[in-house]
Amino acid sequence: MQLLALALYHQDGTKTPRVLRFRPGRLNILTGESETGKTGVLDVVDYCLGRGKPGLPDNPIDRTVGWYALLAQFRDGRRMVLARPRPAGSSTNEAFVRSGDQTLTLPRADELKVNSNAAALRSEVSAHLGIEDFRFQPPAGAARYSFDVSVAQAALFCFQNQDEIAAKKTLFHRQTEDGIAQAIKDTLPYFLGAAGPEQALRQYRLGEARREVRTTQRKLDASLRQREVLDTNGITLLRLAQNEGLLSDVPAAPDADAVQALLQKALTVAPLAPVTSDIGDRRQELNEERRTLREQLQEYDAALATVDRWQRRSFDFTGELHLQVDRLKTLNLLGPERDHNTDVCPMCTQPLEHPDPSALDIARLTSRLSEELEEAVGVQPVRQEHRQALQAQRDDLAERLRLNGVFLKELMASDQNMVRLQEQHLRAAHLQGRIAQSLAHDGRPSNDHSQLRNMLASAQEVVTALEEQTANDDVPAETERRLADIAADMTPWARRLKLGQSSAPNEAGISFSQLSVVIRRPQGRLPQERVGSAKNYIGYHLVAHLALHTYLRRHHRPVPSFLMLDQPTQAFFPSKPRDASTIPDADWSTVTEYFRLLHDVAELNQGDLQIIVCDHANLPDDWFQEAVIGNWRPDEDGTRNALIPPDWLD
Repeated sequence: MQLLALALYHQDGTKTPRVLRFRPGRLNILTGESETGKTGVLDVVDYCLGRGKPGLPDNPIDRTVGWYALLAQFRDGRRMVLARPRPAGSSTNEAFVRSGDQTLTLPRADELKVNSNAAALRSEVSAHLGIEDFRFQPPAGAARYSFDVSVAQAALFCFQNQDEIAAKKTLFHRQTEDGIAQAIKDTLPYFLGAAGPEQALRQYRLGEARREVRTTQRKLDASLRQREVLDTNGITLLRLAQNEGLLSDVPAAPDADAVQALLQKALTVAPLAPVTSDIGDRRQELNEERRTLREQLQEYDAALATVDRWQRRSFDFTGELHLQVDRLKTLNLLGPERDHNTDVCPMCTQPLEHPDPSALDIARLTSRLSEELEEAVGVQPVRQEHRQALQAQRDDLAERLRLNGVFLKELMASDQNMVRLQEQHLRAAHLQGRIAQSLAHDGRPSNDHSQLRNMLASAQEVVTALEEQTANDDVPAETERRLADIAADMTPWARRLKLGQSSAPNEAGISFSQLSVVIRRPQGRLPQERVGSAKNYIGYHLVAHLALHTYLRRHHRPVPSFLMLDQPTQAFFPSKPRDASTIPDADWSTVTEYFRLLHDVAELNQGDLQIIVCDHANLPDDWFQEAVIGNWRPDEDGTRNALIPPDWLD
């Protein structure tokens, strides 16, 4: 896959698209001043290949674009238009895809309609590249997800932004982003040809087989632990059944079969059921009787209290009468022999001037009181007999109440016995339920453990066979061997550019574990970061990617046949040169050698490799000028040339 053209379409579709055309199989140089959009070319191509989050700048110039389109050609002559709308937010999944023969060209602005998505776009490009349809499965236990191998990973070997080409520790595009370095390590053996879908499938099957071994082992361990628990639980249930009267003569240490037999026997024994009775009704009758007796006893107590109260009042009354009568008798005024003459004083017996009837009244009153006293004294024996009768009846009620209490206590004791029997019955029934549940859980065939052991042995045999197959694959060793072939081109090119640490006997290569350049010396390996100077960082990046793509083309690997480089000569100019071609004191001989190497490697691949360079340099050499596809410097009339046409900004 090589690039034929890149087009930018205005957002309103009325202006002429901005088209940048490339030459397949050759060195393409886009030169120009700073801030003309050269760096954006790499980002646009990367975005058109299906990247979800574009690295495009968000500025007023870029906001004039509505669509980005890429015209690509494959080895078989087929062409594809890969177009993406400018995302309204941070990302978009929309795409436009069109395939055709060698007559296919860039579409018109009105033809650009969303007809696909980024995933489908990557899938079609991958199919045209010849990337086999398979899913990479990470090793068992790895904390990452599986993914479909596609152009998304292959494109990581095709770009070098200006900050990536001068990086000290990294070598590949987007390597510092989360998950990208691991994705490169996972897919580089495939793209180098050291591993194919068959090896990936075997690795996946090996991981699944190992997972099956672990799962079966866990099941077997759990079954054995459960067996131990069930045996212990069975002994415990036997002891409980013996205590509840369901079993007798339980052996001290029964074996597993005896435990099962005894538990089955315990299920067949009916627990002792409590005897039903009318205790509840009898208790209610006694309580009713007790309540009636208490009420009657209260009535008799009230009657006795009334009798006692009248008795006390009678005693008080008769006592007072006796006192008065005794006083009169002392005066001897009320004797029966005395004639109570009202004309004579009863005290001195002298005649009275006027008659005094009081003595006669007193005599009459005393006589009436004496009669009442006799009546009161006569009533007392009757009242005493009545009280004795009431007391006898009250004592009879008290005795009946006492007997009632005795009967209630006896009934409560009987009820407690019934409760204990009921609780024993419930415990026995509950225990039988536990025994039934235990036997149900332990109802698996006796050869369960044997079956699990056989499954474990079979799974281990599969793992052993797959390990032998994957050991024969030896993907890491094969990957290192192919990286050694790449290093065979890197070393002479590094010496040609006179890079640091490149002189014999040192050799330059790519470290698969670090994904960076490493210098192999007799005294030990030297990482790229310790070589020093931006010139060496850029130089080793150049020779590494040129050697990598030369190897890929030589072995017809399914990686896009283009390499895009941004500012490979930045180490020889100020940090932000306006126009490097106007800097007289730059190391132009070294710059020329860098571009000459790019030109020669493109020629070496005989049209199979397309190299696209965006740079400030503009050499006068004929071979350089023939490679220039765009010179974004002001025209003689002052018109500014850039990625975005000036009239789009009006």
